[in-house]
Amino acid sequence: MLGLMQPHPLMISSILTHAARHHAKAEVISRTHEGETHRYTWADVERRSRRLVRVLQKLGVGAQDRVGTLAWNGYRHLEVYYATPGMQAICHTINPRLHPDDIAYIVNHAQDKVLFVDTSFAPLVTAIAPHIKDNVRAVVMLSDAANMPEVTLAPGMTLHCYDTLLDGSDDDHTWTSFDENTASALCYTSGTTGRPKGVLYSHRSTTLHAMTIAMPDVMCMHATSRILPVVPMFHVNAWGIPYATAMTGAALVLPGRHLDGASMANILNTERVSMTCGVPTVWLGLLQHLRSSGETLTATKRIMTGGSAAPPLLIEAFRDEYNVIVEHGWGMTELSPVGTYNAPKPDQAGLTGDEFVRHTLKQGRILPGLDMKIVDGDGKELPWDGVAFGDLMVRGPWVTSAYYGDEPGSALEPDGWFATGDVATIDPDGFMEITDRSKDVIKSGGEWISSITLENIAVSHPDVAEAAVIAARHPKWDERPLLLVVARPGHTVDPASVLGVYEGKVAKWWLPDQVLVVAELPHTATGKLQKMTLRTQYRDHYMTESA
Repeated sequence: MLGLMQPHPLMISSILTHAARHHAKAEVISRTHEGETHRYTWADVERRSRRLVRVLQKLGVGAQDRVGTLAWNGYRHLEVYYATPGMQAICHTINPRLHPDDIAYIVNHAQDKVLFVDTSFAPLVTAIAPHIKDNVRAVVMLSDAANMPEVTLAPGMTLHCYDTLLDGSDDDHTWTSFDENTASALCYTSGTTGRPKGVLYSHRSTTLHAMTIAMPDVMCMHATSRILPVVPMFHVNAWGIPYATAMTGAALVLPGRHLDGASMANILNTERVSMTCGVPTVWLGLLQHLRSSGETLTATKRIMTGGSAAPPLLIEAFRDEYNVIVEHGWGMTELSPVGTYNAPKPDQAGLTGDEFVRHTLKQGRILPGLDMKIVDGDGKELPWDGVAFGDLMVRGPWVTSAYYGDEPGSALEPDGWFATGDVATIDPDGFMEITDRSKDVIKSGGEWISSITLENIAVSHPDVAEAAVIAARHPKWDERPLLLVVARPGHTVDPASVLGVYEGKVAKWWLPDQVLVVAELPHTATGKLQKMTLRTQYRDHYMTESA
């Protein structure tokens, strides 16, 4: 027997119409490339998104066509977010920090029909135009007529100005309902081997994900919240924040392209941002600016960090110096992306001092609707004792089953679980902690060493700004940890002193065999440490020394 509830599908357009009707005056604020601040409301977003549907139709976009974006966090990009899936097309956000060859590959693999491009990426689209001309028929610059940049396209491709197109269109489109499992957005992950792989989201998965991240034990969004996603809108839909803020009526603050410490402090204070979300490298930059300038944060009380583990010094500094709580979340492109969040249970609510910091280093509890487990090399499930660590597996309604273009279910294990590629522990209260990526864990003499643990200890040294630990080949032990560090501005790093901070914190055989001081560390397009590059450069370091 089926229930007798109304069969209304979960639609992304319904999120926006709810915001426009019930939170019409709630603000959406954007910093533009010209240095200006653009302000309007969720009602304006909805109206202009309907107008943009008419533009897309005139450009030849139909149901399930892919519409690519190369853009920062801004109001025009937000309108593409809603108009495209609202007309049954697919919004394909592209990471502009990738190599141009990868970007061209992604555009062609997705078969994007139209590209929406920020003016700062005019040289990029000019460079890749000859390689994408067989698919992309139109390029729309996200600009007004006065600020249109010079762009050279391949024959057969047309160039348009966003504001001019919108000004010449009508807003008479009516949102329609269709199957909630219809594809809504496409994002390619670079966290795989070989070429980037596409993850294809649905209206259903996106809506469920937005509902869940807005919950009290996750981002805790209210109509009175003012949320700033530093995480780019081209990276896993800005962690779902453009949808969850509309759903709750929260004010959405979009910072544009300038994410340095001074710019962040300015916009956080000027716009009275209550919560902000992004990767640890951004918060390290903000912390350095606050300390050097003497500024403080007047309204921000919470920072969600993810993408990589936040060092303890970051958590302690924001808590003790600025009364801001740094909270870990974890996820991946394949999870839409949020999978866990470190919100306390009663037993953790009263933690203080070192116990508090140690607990906040964990990536948190699984979100309602998802499930997780850890398994050993034979696939046997391991206990949740906070000690055993194994391969992390997840499943749920916003977890991918296959990569774009592959057979449904092909990304799953035979029992239906998705292997994340992370190695983790889970404590008795259900708090998960990533100990490494499976490809980054160091296998020394048959035992495993966590590179993340060693990195977090290294950055507690007062002279160290950033650290990376890789597995370097060793003539006796197979692999040994090699520590690479970057000095804080104005500081000098003594390798022996850095090794001294490990005393009493890890087993002696975990100690890196050597500390190398480098000018900088490479990062991926999403701000994570680029371990693959470091392994290629330094994997034979001990072998060379031995020879």
